Amino acid sequence: MKPEPPSSGEPPTLDVLIVGAGPAGLTAGMYLARYRRRVRIVHDGSSRALWVPRSRNVPGFPDGIFGSDLIARMSEHAVRYGAEIAEGRVAEIARRENDEGFRARLDSGATVEARGLILATGVDTNLAKLDGGDHRAAVRDGVLRYCPICDGYEHSRERIAVLGSDLHGAAEAMFLRQYSNDVTLIPKWQVALTDAQRAELEASKVDVIERRVLRLDATGQAMLVTLEGEAAPRRFDILYPAFGSTPRSELAAMLGPLTDPNGCLPFKAYSDGLLPGVYAAGDVVAGLDQISVAIGQGAMAATRLHNWLREQEGHVMADQK
Repeated sequence: MKPEPPSSGEPPTLDVLIVGAGPAGLTAGMYLARYRRRVRIVHDGSSRALWVPRSRNVPGFPDGIFGSDLIARMSEHAVRYGAEIAEGRVAEIARRENDEGFRARLDSGATVEARGLILATGVDTNLAKLDGGDHRAAVRDGVLRYCPICDGYEHSRERIAVLGSDLHGAAEAMFLRQYSNDVTLIPKWQVALTDAQRAELEASKVDVIERRVLRLDATGQAMLVTLEGEAAPRRFDILYPAFGSTPRSELAAMLGPLTDPNGCLPFKAYSDGLLPGVYAAGDVVAGLDQISVAIGQGAMAATRLHNWLREQEGHVMADQK
């Protein structure tokens, strides 16, 4: 199903380079391969989806699917139709001479050239530091979670703690209050809330504890939170750290001032693009960080970029431009 390579002896330039092999990048790669494009997906093996425990809000998997299993299936899907997937870290990216495509340099020293580019680089979750217990095991056991949209339903009626000292933590606690009558907001150091925000939490029956956190210990069944001035730790069924995430937008920044003040790429990056021939999709784009959203953005970015390439090739109806 792959398009035939050119007859010259020169290594063919890719049609599209995709950076990132999460749901967005793999979807884009599958679509582009089915559009008969030469496409390579380069990733560093750090997609957040790989360590997602069983998720039950991915359409088509009502019994849930582990993130690693989903990535394996999506990778096989993309490769089946001709996409290449290679592991490596893209260290630098720039436009080629005369703005004719892009050149990426990997940590290994290898270079990759492509006519178009999709950035699906994702984000780094700002993790909680546990004083006792293994972090990955705590996530797997369901006592430590980072996405209430993904799994708040599964923790209905449980005793929930949110670790966060600002409006972000307060908003997450109020969101989770729809699932449980027992939700507590705990600061990491101090609560940075206005009187009005405190009143909103009180009206929603969200408890706020204003004591310094001394220890976080995960067991297979609970999260134990030791607070200053309390002899015994408090036991919660689940803890949600509300520390946010950091967009992996360094490569986009190498191409120009494309990010918002938080480092995210603009929401329109998957539909309107960032620059001619450059699109982005997935969590690195401002918006809702969900697998289903990333899949849709990946499909859109791939299709828009394919059509942009068709325009360069003179292969669209004039009235479509």
